[in-house]
Amino acid sequence: MLEIGDVVAVPLPLGGFGACQVTAAGRELTVCVFDWHSDAVPALDDLRGARPLIIDHHSWEGVPQILSVDASAPLPAGFVRLGSLPVGAGMPSSTSAYGGWPALGVQVVLQRHWDLRVPDEVKAAYKSAAPGQIEADFGDRRIRRPAMVSGLDLRELHGEVRWAGLDALPRVTSLTWAGPDRGLAAALSSRPIITSLHWADPPGEVDLGGTHLNDLTFAGASPRRLALPPTLTRLRLDAAPPDLVTAAADGRWIRLTTRSGVPAGLSGVREVAMEVAGDLRLAALDGLGELESLRIQWLRSYGGLVGATAFPKLHTLELIDAYGVDASMLPPPGGALRHLSVASLRSSQSGPIKQRYRGSQVQVRLRGAKSDKWLAANIDNPLRNWVDDDRRAGAAACRAYTTASEAIGRLSADDPGGVADARQTLREFVTRLNDLDGRHGMIDTLRREEAGDAFMALAARAGVPTGEAVSWFDEWRDF
Repeated sequence: MLEIGDVVAVPLPLGGFGACQVTAAGRELTVCVFDWHSDAVPALDDLRGARPLIIDHHSWEGVPQILSVDASAPLPAGFVRLGSLPVGAGMPSSTSAYGGWPALGVQVVLQRHWDLRVPDEVKAAYKSAAPGQIEADFGDRRIRRPAMVSGLDLRELHGEVRWAGLDALPRVTSLTWAGPDRGLAAALSSRPIITSLHWADPPGEVDLGGTHLNDLTFAGASPRRLALPPTLTRLRLDAAPPDLVTAAADGRWIRLTTRSGVPAGLSGVREVAMEVAGDLRLAALDGLGELESLRIQWLRSYGGLVGATAFPKLHTLELIDAYGVDASMLPPPGGALRHLSVASLRSSQSGPIKQRYRGSQVQVRLRGAKSDKWLAANIDNPLRNWVDDDRRAGAAACRAYTTASEAIGRLSADDPGGVADARQTLREFVTRLNDLDGRHGMIDTLRREEAGDAFMALAARAGVPTGEAVSWFDEWRDF
């Protein structure tokens, strides 16, 4: 258990180390990040007299980086307790911000990017942006957007693009794009304020090595060959992976989310999230000798893990909707594994999984166990996991969806009144969810998104236009 004054070295997302100090302790620890960066783990004496990191990038207004962290949470791998120093005068000791240990290093990297790479005039334009509408000239068309907009969808642009139009919207940090490059990479390379890109159906070869992106998603397809910037920390591939990726340190600093394996060139990746259907053959991850954290989520059908591939450094394994997984498929105890989390599993596997790791160094967390009988009736119900929050209310939500789904299934595609009938069914579905939330208060942000996805899927089956369905859902819901 850490105490007041304890100092910890914090591994940073792009390499090197920051540092922090516990300034108050109780059920939560108040942890203040130092204004510090070094290539190697600092010595305790290096940090005597260190001041808090002051955050003023983007919309932050010069506040110290400080978080409340669960006192019982262990230090993650790579964090190093250095010893104890007196808490300096003026060091903050309270905050309303809560987070986990991994969040402490993120702001160090963001602030350094702002300080070292974003030009002063760009910072000034960002800070001075005022509410209102701005018309930006992109060549083939002019786009009118709020002056404070941060995300910009440019998929509507055709022909030659006048990229200087971006400069009229100084708070844009994220772009959505589709198709050929048409000057995109060059525009991003000269604008370090833009750090996020969602690109649909890119060309066969993409070179983003000169950009300043930290977050990149490819949708619809992936390029065959891809060059990544050294600043990248998150890469999402929604289609088949590229044949070859060029990345700093073979992708060591990248959190990769993929649905179909890891491309050549990313053998250094340490953190992988997979979204799969059916059995996952772990051979798809062969060659990831540096893998430390693996998250697998099943997206129907629910399969298991096939092939006992050894990952010598894998310390964290998280499985979600693991209804096809049994204990024998999991890594054996005695290796590097220290944390196993399984969310949503068959209750018949809870005991065997706990037994597999009893007496080992593996911390096991199981939640959302469900009986085979329940799953036989509800495994394809998108609201099935609501019973984990409240068994009675969750079961009622599942029944509401089943009733609506069966009613939609009885509609005829040739019936001109089908959409009107669907409207009534969909409204009744939302009304039942409103009632459940009013009585049980169970629909938080995650559950609202799940309800929305379920509603939109039902509407699509009934042939309701997407825009109309979105309007209905927003009009009818009280949550």
